[in-house]
Amino acid sequence: MEITEAQLETLVEEITRQVLVALNTEAAPAAAGNGDCCNHDDGRCVRDCAPRVKAVVKAGASRVTSTLGMIPSDLAIARTIDHTLLKPNATAEQIAQLCYEARKYHFASVCVNPSYVKLCAQLLRDTDDVAVCTVIGFPLGATTPEVKAYETSKAIGDGATEIDMVINVGALKSKDWDLVFEDVSRVVATSHAGGALCKVILETALLTDDEIVAASEICKQAGADFVKTSTGFGPGGATVEDVALMRRVVGPSMGVKASGGVRTLEDAQKMIEAGATRIGASAGVRIVKEARGESVGGEK
Repeated sequence: MEITEAQLETLVEEITRQVLVALNTEAAPAAAGNGDCCNHDDGRCVRDCAPRVKAVVKAGASRVTSTLGMIPSDLAIARTIDHTLLKPNATAEQIAQLCYEARKYHFASVCVNPSYVKLCAQLLRDTDDVAVCTVIGFPLGATTPEVKAYETSKAIGDGATEIDMVINVGALKSKDWDLVFEDVSRVVATSHAGGALCKVILETALLTDDEIVAASEICKQAGADFVKTSTGFGPGGATVEDVALMRRVVGPSMGVKASGGVRTLEDAQKMIEAGATRIGASAGVRIVKEARGESVGGEK
């Protein structure tokens, strides 16, 4: 039976995703008698025996690398995207798929919850162009500066190289500027000490323009690398107007990340034109496919 190129691509993607998960799974205890964990044919070899999986990967690396290394025709848009999966019910298999897609399309980073940082760092350890980004104080931003700093330190220890922290929105709206500055500066200092970038999520849908200006200025004074619009869990996402306002406040020396509701190439391009230098999106694959002129079907 002949197999089409599309079917082959799907097959290779599924095998690669299973391999990525298996490489992070500790080998099961050796089978009694011969020390071989792969004396069965019910699929447990891939699931349970990491040494055997590594041997398979090594033996077939050229084919897998060919797929993972495919460069999109519009690399520029891919390199602005933090490929994001922050749902509370995200599984390890879905995170492995996220990492697979990040490698394939050369996204700037994967953005995941802290509990999956170590897994992503392991799955992406042999690539130097996809960062591991995580969120701190997420999604409410209402924990204390000390807790956020500790969470940041732990995430960096697990392998995170970019930190997206949520600002203390309540303190900001209460005009407790000292607390807001401490909140941001502690995470910034901890991030930079660990060699990580720090982005500060303002949750702009909850703020007035004056509050966005104040928050952006505080982030700039605290030494943050980026200001970011939204968590994706608030009442609204990024808008062109908010991105443009944040860019005017922070100037050209800081990054601006538009996140929340960016689902199409047109959405991403509008944010970039407004001043965004990074896009947070769960629809990164769709956006890149649109940039390449490929069909996106029913993808969201």
